[in-house]
Amino acid sequence: MPQFETHHRVPHSAEQMFDLVADVERYPEFLPLCEALSIRSRKERDGRILLIADMTVGYKAIRETFTTQVLLNKAEQLIDVKYIDGPFRYLDNRWRFEDVPGDGCTIHFFIDYEFKSRVLGALMGSMFDRAFRMFSEAFEKRAEAIYQ
Repeated sequence: MPQFETHHRVPHSAEQMFDLVADVERYPEFLPLCEALSIRSRKERDGRILLIADMTVGYKAIRETFTTQVLLNKAEQLIDVKYIDGPFRYLDNRWRFEDVPGDGCTIHFFIDYEFKSRVLGALMGSMFDRAFRMFSEAFEKRAEAIYQ
């Protein structure tokens, strides 16, 4: 059951980083392996936004699409992603953004997942692991391009 967690400080505010990560429709522009992302539904309630999104990821000849529920909680600077359907047995992903005194914020990123198929897990597992490790860098580069 691959799992990855990181805490990374960036020179941008928690609000800026939350907004950047919450803008899921832009992921294909800069996120490794993300080939497409579409929003099936968007509901707002009590200041929170709930999205149902389909993401297509690809590596060489392999393409997989999966559906997630994304809860955007701007007041608490939290993004919680739950798996709905696709090639995984489960997927749990959380982002938390915390302003630090002085300048910038700390990004807390966690992901835990397992593929349904052992064959697909063997084919894509190590590549997914490397991609998740690159996510922080991809978002940081995107922030530099947008907020500088």
